[in-house]
This record gives sequence, structure tokens and C-alpha cells, in this order.
Amino acid sequence: MDPSSFLLWIGAIALLLVVSAFFAGSETALTAVSRGKMHQLERDGSRAAANVNRLVADREKLIGALLLGNTFVNILASSLATAILAATLGPRAVAVTTVAMTFIILVFCEVLPKTLAIARTDRFALAVAWPVRKAVAILGPVVNGVQFLVWHLLGIFGVKQAETEEVVPAHEEIRGTVELHHKEGTVEREHRDMIGGILDLRDLSVAEMMVHRKNMTTANADEPVQQLLEGLMASNHTRVPLWRGQPDNIVGVLHTKDVVRALVRNGGSYAGIDVMALASPPWFVPDTTSAEEQLAAFREKRARFALVVDEYGALQGLVTLEDILDEIFGDLPDEHEAAARPDVRRKQDGSYLIDGTVPVRELNRDLDWNLPDEEATTIAGLVIHEARTIPEVGQRFAFFGYKFEVLRRQRNQITALRVIPPSAAADAAPPA
Repeated sequence: MDPSSFLLWIGAIALLLVVSAFFAGSETALTAVSRGKMHQLERDGSRAAANVNRLVADREKLIGALLLGNTFVNILASSLATAILAATLGPRAVAVTTVAMTFIILVFCEVLPKTLAIARTDRFALAVAWPVRKAVAILGPVVNGVQFLVWHLLGIFGVKQAETEEVVPAHEEIRGTVELHHKEGTVEREHRDMIGGILDLRDLSVAEMMVHRKNMTTANADEPVQQLLEGLMASNHTRVPLWRGQPDNIVGVLHTKDVVRALVRNGGSYAGIDVMALASPPWFVPDTTSAEEQLAAFREKRARFALVVDEYGALQGLVTLEDILDEIFGDLPDEHEAAARPDVRRKQDGSYLIDGTVPVRELNRDLDWNLPDEEATTIAGLVIHEARTIPEVGQRFAFFGYKFEVLRRQRNQITALRVIPPSAAADAAPPA
């Protein structure tokens, strides 16, 4: 073989290897590309991002075309190399070509382009989107035939094309992505908690975030007006439910703004003020209503306050717009609340003294704990659920890596607990 022909064949092989590297890198970049980012870039007018989205929309056809092109050029390059070396090496050409081409293809056509695609995924995908679309269009008929054959072969083993694996819900995919970035240090815990709180709204019922009726501030509508209104002004609550006959019989909701206006009109005198005329009708919602539905209902009714009832119509508590916002942003104390919450107190040994009524979700958010909140709303409820009994004062339990000690109990309610998280327990353990 003359030198000019030899160089021509070497150039052809090098070109095929470049095409092979292009197909391999494109496959990695386009299958790992951020679809959310590409969608946003397309909305901003990026034609390359639009090409990426069209390719990723039919992932099966995309991968089929890239694999077909990659396999074809690799085999052709190896065949040409064997033909060139056969003239000089004879029977040893196959062995030499196999070793040499395996090394070259592995390093320069697989590992190198795929590593680059992983390191610069979005940039790589945008750069190759247009030529890959052309390649997929050209190889499309062949890929369709291959897919037809593959699915019929899989059908022999009972795998149907209509059957698909259960897709992870979009909410859980977002949650997993945020959690991953938090572990990598690119998303702060506060931002992770806020996004998680938004995602939890559809799964969280108002019963899990409401103020229980035992902790509600209410007023007897039949009390003397002065006594009732003075109690309302001293309560530090904007809205207070009014009851008659029994505390569960709510007949209205009194707003302090309406009381102040009435007092101003009346010259500061309580005489002649009709409390029930100032009160608005109570709004009752089922305890099974999700936080997402309740938020939409608050927006639709232009309200911020609702009373929660069970399936029998019995009063369970109240829920406000602020309660839902607290689930998203964490506890938002107003100017009348203390900076540090008194119901959760950290001790020097790393343990915590916690009131039994503190919700598990708030502990997980504020202390970055990982206690389950599916079966119980409060920390006391969690201990009772796991203990399968109402513990006595002094009893100790260990659940989920945490240690619990009952400090106080009032009748059948646990009112105070000492909790030792795993980190404090590990610090307190004697060295081995």
C-alpha cells in the first residue's frame, strides 16, 4: 500500500473515531441533562434548548439512534484498521487490531467524551443538539425497525410495550433533588425546608397543623360586654371564637379590629355594644381537608380563619392562614412572642426538654431531626404510639435512634419529655 493511500485510510479511521466520540458523549449528555433548566432556556428563546427538549421527549428513539450510529462507526473503524494491518502483519493483524482499537475506543471514544459530557452536561447537550437531531432523523427508519424487532422479542418473555415502570411523582422528584443538593452543600437547610413545606401541603391535613380545641382561646358570648371585650383585648389574638351554652357551640368569630372601631364610635364606652352584631359567622371545615385545599379556600373566600370539625361535626380546633405559612417558612413569631420558644429547651448535655404538645414536624424542621410524623402529630403522641400504652412518669424509651424520658403527665396526657437525639447520645457514650 502506497503512503498516500495509507494516510487516507488512517484519516478515515480517525474521522470515524471522532464520530464515535461524538455519539458516545451526546448519549451521556442528553440522557443526563437537566430538563428543568432546558425548559426554562427554551422559554427564554434558546433554539438549542428547544432541540434538546424535542430529543429528550422521545428518549427511546434518541438512545436507539445514538447506539446505532456509535456501533456502526466503531465496527467500521475496526474493520478498516484490520484491513490495513493485514497486508503487513498477516494473521497477527486481528489480535493487534483488537488490542489497539479496544484501547483507542475505550479511552478516546468512550471514557474521554463521556467524562467531558458529565462535567459539562448542559453545555455539551446544547452544543450537540442540532447535529444529533439530524442524525436521529436520518437513522429514524432503521431505529423504528430495530425497536419493532426488540419489542416483539421482549413480548416472547411477557414484557409488553404498554407496560411502564411506576414513575416517581414530580413532587417526590423535586424533593429528592433538593435533598441531594442540600447534602452536597449547594442548598441551605432553610431553603430545603421551605421547598419541602410547599411540597408537603397536598399531603398534610388541617388536623395536623390546627390549634387543638384544648389550646383555643374562646369567649362566652353571654358574658357581660365589658368583661368579654377586655378579655379579648388581653388575649393577643386577632380573632376569637364566641360560644354559647357550651364551649363547642361556636356561634361567631369576633375580630379585634371591629371591636376597636365600635369602641371608637361609642366614645370608648362599652355600653350599648352588641357583640354578636360585630361577630362574623363561623366557617367550619372538615379535619380531612388538605393544607393545599385549605390554602386555596382561604384565597377564594378572602379569609384567614376557619374552625375544624370531625366527621360527626364535633369541634376539633381552628386553623389560620398563618398556620399554613408556618408549615412553609417555619415558625413566624410576631412582636408579642418571645424570640426563643419556651416549649423546647436545650440542656448543656445535648438533651432537650420538650412540651408534649410540640408537633413532630416543627422539631424536625427547627432541630434538623428525622422523627416520623405519619402516625402522630405531637411528640407526646409519637411516644404513645410507639410505646403502645400511656407511659408513666420516669419511663424511658428508645425509638428511631432517639431516647425519650417521660417527665410529666397530667391524667392521660404526657405534658413534658426529655429527648436525647442520636448526636448527643453518641457524645455521651463512653469510649470503647
